[in-house]
Amino acid sequence: QVQLAESGGGLVQPGGSLRLTCAASGRVETVTWFRQAPGKEREFVATAYRGGYRTYADSVKGRFLVSRDNTQNTVYLQMNSLKPEDTAVYYCNTDDIWGQGTQVTVSS
Repeated sequence: QVQLAESGGGLVQPGGSLRLTCAASGRVETVTWFRQAPGKEREFVATAYRGGYRTYADSVKGRFLVSRDNTQNTVYLQMNSLKPEDTAVYYCNTDDIWGQGTQVTVSS
């Protein structure tokens, strides 16, 4: 079974940028990023389909960019113009497989 591992989270000031990485242990098809803020339900962020199609939540459209390197079984989430409301644990998912998550904190 494929395993997923997120990395790249951290503390950043509002307006800053971070790039998250989702490394898969094998070939993956559709990979989706989710996030969960304290006290809130997990929510959709972005999806990267293997063929190149991308979808985004309205809340991140124009600020986040999802990309993938199929040769490395890796999916990236470039996050720009970060806001305090982007603070959450970010997870990547494929089928029913989840990574452990990486914390993103946006604060001055």
